[in-house]
Amino acid sequence: MDTYTHGHADPVLQSHRWRTVENSAAYLIPALRPGLDLLDVGCGPGTITVDLAARVAPGRVVGIDVSADPLDEARAAAGRANVPASFEVGDVYALAAEDDSVDVVHAHQVLQHLTDPVAALREMARVCRPGGVVAVRDVDYAAVVTFPVDPLLDRWLDLYHRVARANGAEPDAGRRLLSWAHAAGLRDVTATASTYCYASPEERRWWGRSWAGRATTSAFADQAVSYGLAAPEELAEIAAAWLRWSESDDGWLGMLHGELLVRV
Repeated sequence: MDTYTHGHADPVLQSHRWRTVENSAAYLIPALRPGLDLLDVGCGPGTITVDLAARVAPGRVVGIDVSADPLDEARAAAGRANVPASFEVGDVYALAAEDDSVDVVHAHQVLQHLTDPVAALREMARVCRPGGVVAVRDVDYAAVVTFPVDPLLDRWLDLYHRVARANGAEPDAGRRLLSWAHAAGLRDVTATASTYCYASPEERRWWGRSWAGRATTSAFADQAVSYGLAAPEELAEIAAAWLRWSESDDGWLGMLHGELLVRV
């Protein structure tokens, strides 16, 4: 089993709940239309899944996650939106779907956490119908930029890389997506990039408080300590740095993401 670096603590889900098709899967919008069947891999609390379901209704939509922890929240979100999406625990390496059974397979921020992203891409392509698309988007942490400069935020970024790689994962996944698709035998691929940018007072408070919480109360924090990479006292200092950044009038964060649209 792969180890999910973030886990599902509330400061993590706070970030995931913000995600929509518009801000996290805009590259996929031109490929969507009513009636498509869609599988959302790594759905988390389901905000993107529910948004996708509204766009492809009356198509069948299934969201899967490696953990059951966020799925009740996802089901509740689908109920509030009155969209026909179902949610279940699933394994990206062994999808329950039959061969050639869905039109769109979507995975947001998933491949970066896997020990074998190439095998995952092959499996996603297996269940996609001819003429369908596999859509993936992942951050590239080495291209995360913060201002004002703070050595503790630089330490956070280094520590995140170390924890993720201790899990056998690749935090700089964005730049590698195209190569992984080619290694999986997928050649009809369109590669693009997009960014998150947090600069308004509201955005800074939201993101800064999320990472302040994650730095001390999340799977990331637990792993950093258990792997001997950081002490709780240092994590508390990193959390304080995120809060300082969140209150800075000049605070700015840019985060690059790689995207792939694979025609099967």
